[in-house]
Amino acid sequence: MSLTEDKAAIRKQAFAARKAAFDLDAGGASGLLSSVLAGYRGVPLSGYMPIRSEIDPLPVMAEAAAHGPVAVPVIRGAGLPLVFSKWTPGCAMTEGPFGAQIPAVEDLFEPEIVIVPLVAFTRAGGRLGYGGGFYDRTLEGLRATRATLAIGFAYGAQEMINLPLEPTDQMLDMIVTETEVIEVGRGPAPRR
Repeated sequence: MSLTEDKAAIRKQAFAARKAAFDLDAGGASGLLSSVLAGYRGVPLSGYMPIRSEIDPLPVMAEAAAHGPVAVPVIRGAGLPLVFSKWTPGCAMTEGPFGAQIPAVEDLFEPEIVIVPLVAFTRAGGRLGYGGGFYDRTLEGLRATRATLAIGFAYGAQEMINLPLEPTDQMLDMIVTETEVIEVGRGPAPRR
């Protein structure tokens, strides 16, 4: 089986696990993420606008926006890194690529904390996304210029023992689920 076939099979399994967890989510799944980010008040961060069965970071993003700038990712095109446009609760939004909402008025900045959506993760910080490589390219670029904290946000059901990783895959620094905070590495963190 090729790496591509491995990833496709794992994605299928992980999507099913994520959907089952999403269907059981009664709200409040972002409580631990809120606790983690309380230690980084005012640090520029990026969340994401949830699509399909992704765990919802919007309550945490709204809370963080009261203390500092919050952005959401914007896809510029295949093979390119993401850019980040400022988001505030209730701001005008428009549909971007892949059905994700993006701010109608673009106001770009670079976050120091990136809340990363994912399909599957490992405790060692491995992440399987949708396959476009957007977050890998983006995190590589951000980390080349400053300390950037990558926090995977997912349901615990999305955890895998192993993932087929490639040399270009960027590791997560932390994973936050609805029930657990998994600290992966002790690398440099953004300023507090």
